[in-house]
Amino acid sequence: MCAWRQPRRRRDGPRAAPRTGTSQYISAALCRKTPMNAFDRARQTAIAAAREARGTYRNGLVTPTAGVAPGMTQANLIALPRDWAYDFLLYAQRNPKACPILDVSDAGSPTTLLAEGADLRTDIPMYRIWRDGKLAEEVSDATHAWAEHDDMVAFLIGCSFTFETPLQEAGIEVRHITDGCNVPMYRTNRACRPAGRLHGEMVVSMRPIPADRVAEASAISGRYPSVHGAPVHVGEPGRLGINDLSRPDFGDAVSIKPGEVPVFWACGVTPQAAVMASGVPFAITHSPGYMFITDVPDSTYHV
Repeated sequence: MCAWRQPRRRRDGPRAAPRTGTSQYISAALCRKTPMNAFDRARQTAIAAAREARGTYRNGLVTPTAGVAPGMTQANLIALPRDWAYDFLLYAQRNPKACPILDVSDAGSPTTLLAEGADLRTDIPMYRIWRDGKLAEEVSDATHAWAEHDDMVAFLIGCSFTFETPLQEAGIEVRHITDGCNVPMYRTNRACRPAGRLHGEMVVSMRPIPADRVAEASAISGRYPSVHGAPVHVGEPGRLGINDLSRPDFGDAVSIKPGEVPVFWACGVTPQAAVMASGVPFAITHSPGYMFITDVPDSTYHV
């Protein structure tokens, strides 16, 4: 578990010049620092946890990010040379359920407005380097690969890890967090709408949910449309072309207990399926389940 930093204190503003009479006390009250309420303290603590986590990944820690920095938005990454960036932007726009864009970097920049001071080349636990549509290697630092092209454009895509904290707060177990493993993810038979040179199928994540709470889980996640929103399918994995839940294409298998049903959400690994299907010459992505943790509270994307 990451160490927690203490919240930063707000700096005092300039104090007003002393005045006489009642106005002196009013002026002093206005200049006095306003104490943080419980919400502000919780937010500061969560941001500190996100920054602490990114620091540990920058220093080489490799671990899935589910359950890390609860309450903070997590994001998928795909970075492409500028020549491919418009194709992907259009692909994401045409497939918003699977590829909801949270931020796009300037060409050549490894930074994002979603996390001040973060470096997209180093602050994710594990990256995948793709060449000609094939996985070439997995690394914990993508700096050298990123330098192969001076016009890389990074896309941060919403991640369903973001609404797992609200699910837990409602008393709905998130099995892969309980088990301390990665979320199971599966390629499906659902084709995404193609764009330019990109095409591929949707990838989904799966969470076992008690049958009598599926509607509630759907309603909770549905309030977060920018991070995949409500499920795309409930039960009957065969209808998605998934033959064996115990053998996910990405991540780890989890148990399904009596009375539970598999619930499937669109997943931000979908861009990686497009990279494979389309034979993209060069791309850098996060490794499935190893996300970029932002400084943005998940409540920002609640509707």
